[in-house]
Amino acid sequence: MLKGFIFDLDGVLTDTATYHLAAWHELAQRLGIHLPAAADTALRGRSRMDSLNLILRYGHQENDYDEAQKAALAAEKNQRYQTFIQSLTSADILPGIPSLLKNAKQQGLKLAIASASKNAPLILRRLGLFAQFDAIVDPQSLHHGKPDPEIYRAAQELLKLQADEVISFEDAPVGIAAIKAAGQFAVGIGEASALAAADYLVSNTAQLDYDQIVAAFERYHAR
Repeated sequence: MLKGFIFDLDGVLTDTATYHLAAWHELAQRLGIHLPAAADTALRGRSRMDSLNLILRYGHQENDYDEAQKAALAAEKNQRYQTFIQSLTSADILPGIPSLLKNAKQQGLKLAIASASKNAPLILRRLGLFAQFDAIVDPQSLHHGKPDPEIYRAAQELLKLQADEVISFEDAPVGIAAIKAAGQFAVGIGEASALAAADYLVSNTAQLDYDQIVAAFERYHAR
């Protein structure tokens, strides 16, 4: 029986994913690293340090910095990112999300955030959504980033639910992989070619229909 929704944040509730990518591109450029087009997809959904390490590998600089220097680079990126998100308001909530959350609340579902972003509480407050969520996973409490299932299992545990009682929403391939590894039903938002492992797929958030998603979830568990 469905009892909860778990959401990634960046690129699902709001398009802050573009701000993350812009900040990473600025840092990469400063380091003299050219990021290929595929980097944007590869970086989505990853933790801050996993993203930094990936960028350094693109530039063959993975052995050029110690942990303290990496932490400083990650902090530099985050500082730039935070300047981008200062202008966020409820107008930046992606289409389809307000009605989806409203329907979930009306049906008594519990809601959680499973984002690698340490800025999730700040972003939710800027969007006016903070009070709607019952739990937010603290990424600093985790040992592994997506595609490891740890963050989705943590969200499920915070809601005190089982894997077959939740639906989780993602826009990144590593996020879908994490959801499936956690044994949960995965809703993918984006290109089918990148999110083929999702159990239910829409091309954008405006297509997120509560009744259709729940029906797909029920069919999945009736098999």
